[in-house]
Amino acid sequence: MKVAKFGGSSLANAEQFRKVGNIIKEDKDRKFIVVSAPGKRHDLDYKMTDLLIDLAEAYIEKDKYKSYYITILDRFTKIVSELGLSEDLVTDIENHIQSIMQADLSDEARIDSFKAVGEDSSAKILSAYLQSLGIKATYTNPKDAGITLRNDPHGAQLEDDSYAKIYQLRKQDGVMVIPGFFGYTKEGALTTFSRGGSDITGAIIAAGVQADLYENFTDVDSVYSVNPSIIENPKEIQILTYREMRELSYAGFSVFHDEALYPAFQEKIPVCIKNTNNPSAEGTMIVAEKAPDTSNNNCVVGIAGDAGFKSIYVSKFLMNREIGFGRKLFAILEDEDVSFEHAPSGIDDISIIVRESQLSKEKEQVIIDRIENELEADTVTINRDLALIMIVGEGMKETIGMAQTATNALGDAKVNLEMINQGSSEVSMMFGIKSNGIHRAIKSLYRAFFE
Repeated sequence: MKVAKFGGSSLANAEQFRKVGNIIKEDKDRKFIVVSAPGKRHDLDYKMTDLLIDLAEAYIEKDKYKSYYITILDRFTKIVSELGLSEDLVTDIENHIQSIMQADLSDEARIDSFKAVGEDSSAKILSAYLQSLGIKATYTNPKDAGITLRNDPHGAQLEDDSYAKIYQLRKQDGVMVIPGFFGYTKEGALTTFSRGGSDITGAIIAAGVQADLYENFTDVDSVYSVNPSIIENPKEIQILTYREMRELSYAGFSVFHDEALYPAFQEKIPVCIKNTNNPSAEGTMIVAEKAPDTSNNNCVVGIAGDAGFKSIYVSKFLMNREIGFGRKLFAILEDEDVSFEHAPSGIDDISIIVRESQLSKEKEQVIIDRIENELEADTVTINRDLALIMIVGEGMKETIGMAQTATNALGDAKVNLEMINQGSSEVSMMFGIKSNGIHRAIKSLYRAFFE
């Protein structure tokens, strides 16, 4: 039994819907299908979700929203027409949008409801198209699928009793098409995951029905060892562990939201990344554990980098002897609603790395003043415009010379190290550099580890 998730690029137009239909038809084990909203048809196009957000915001602000409304309906009409399906589908989508406009909702709830129209409509269209191919297919709303969520500041979270409900889906015949990205609270209110949430829905369904495989269809043949926009024709990764994938996703790999696989990870369900446009390609397998590769000494599977970080540097003589210093320091960040990413430290100093989006200029000064006054720190400074580069691979901790190879490569690229964090993770090394050197650094590291 397989769960297959199709992303926005896989459903961008009628031609892509046909490819998806053929993929489902060719493998009867693909019983549960999770879909995203239609993505871009070309580089200058808009994603359906972005159009729906624009519509929602314009409607709430009582701005001119009809151009977005017409664009959205025209696009769905074109897909439905080219697939030879009933116009009733477009009428259903139009009625759905109208019902959201007329409902008594808060602005936040209305925006969530508008955003969910993309995935919901994709699922209805795909199920109808599969039926036209002679496949017994059913559109299944997330509420009926058992996806019960609770609201959380960092994105909706699945209720603990949902998996037992989702498991009951195994009893139903035929193919079930489920919209991704959203679910419902116990009170019946629609709520959404963070962006990339259709991947999370796919993993939740895979875990809930105890699938043998979770296939995630996108527009690339596999996961690459480095961003192809930086390195031409990089090495493809055949197999990854969940831990490796999470580290790479965190550091900028765009294949997955970095928390998307967690439900599948919990149940140790293997995931296969495949290409809708080339479904015969083997893709990349993501597994809980993999056998060690003894064919060479390079255990690195990927290199990723992401800009947009700051560090808060705090220095105080005999910091290591002051009981409770770390707790008080992180309590200040908690009070100011700032989450941290990394915290490399020495005996008298510590650097706390945060996302730039977490730390406005005003908040910077508040935090500096509090650390100086409440903790009597000797030095508190903010280091801006940082990028983090992650070198990822199971077995790095046991492999001699990894740090030397990496630092030599960074030296060859004339990139100055702002910080290094090795040892906190068994599968990665983290380097902090200035953002303007990120591409030079990644190219040099790729040569060192893969060429």
